[in-house]
Amino acid sequence: MSRPNPLQWVWYAYGGKLPDRCAEWVLHDVTCRTWVLRQLARALMQLAPLCVVVLLLPGPLSIRVWATVLGLLVGLFYSVSAMVETAEHRAIKHGHAPGLARETRELYRDVRRETKWAARRRRER
Repeated sequence: MSRPNPLQWVWYAYGGKLPDRCAEWVLHDVTCRTWVLRQLARALMQLAPLCVVVLLLPGPLSIRVWATVLGLLVGLFYSVSAMVETAEHRAIKHGHAPGLARETRELYRDVRRETKWAARRRRER
C-alpha cells in the first residue's frame, strides 16, 4: 500500500485525486476503524484557511473567535452529515466499485464484533 506524501494528502483533503498507486490507501482511509476521525481531519484541513481569514479580520477579538468557533461547528456538522457519501465518492474517484467502501466497513465491523464475542465466550468458559 503506497501512502501519499504530505502535499498529496493536502490535495486529497481538498478533494483531489491521488495517483493510481495510492488507490489501495484511499480504500483503507475510508474504511479503517478510524475513518470517521480521518474524515474530521480532512474537514478541519478544509476549514482551517477560512478560520485564519476570519481571525485576521478587523474587529473585536471576541466576535472573531466566536465567528470562528460557530463556523467550525457548522462546517463539521455538514461534514459529518455527508460523511458516508463523501467516503463513497472518494473510493469511486480512485477506481473502486460503487458500494465497496460501505461493504468493506460493514465487513470490518462484523469481524470486530465477532472477534469481541468470541473473546467473551472464551472468558466465560
